[in-house]
Amino acid sequence: MKKFLKILLAIVVLLVIIMFLMGKKYHFETSTVINAPAEKVYQHMNSMKSFNEWNPWMHLDPNLKLEYSGTTGEVGDKYCWSGNDKVGKGCHEITALVPNQKQSTKMLFKEPFESDATSDLILSPEGNSTNVTWTMDCELDYPMNLMKLFMDKEMEKSYGGGLKTLKELSEK
Repeated sequence: MKKFLKILLAIVVLLVIIMFLMGKKYHFETSTVINAPAEKVYQHMNSMKSFNEWNPWMHLDPNLKLEYSGTTGEVGDKYCWSGNDKVGKGCHEITALVPNQKQSTKMLFKEPFESDATSDLILSPEGNSTNVTWTMDCELDYPMNLMKLFMDKEMEKSYGGGLKTLKELSEK
């Protein structure tokens, strides 16, 4: 029993050390090249309604409730969602738009836990194609920051899936 408690204590100490070494800040980014000009890609991200055409979380709840507000295609364009346990509840708002170059947003998560994050979609022309980079930044309180050990894989599934759908829409 003493040996088990020593091992358990060692694991806890190790996790605490890892938790503090990792810090609270989390950054994720992924990108893809779309065979379409930036102007065409931008049409699919310049408003919350157009973003939701390829938003990877929209299909996680067939009964998802959405409420849009603000002026479509301008800073302040916003939607709030409420759904099942997979999507939770929160709001997503455009904070900056640079036509054919960038969309910046802020996400406020209310459920299953309170959190906020910022996100950018950045368009970089590459000849007749466009490189699209999607980023997300947030802070995770201790001990939630231990989730960072697993987040990149899950974020790549979501963001990568969203970019794949954006690519399909833009290349039509």
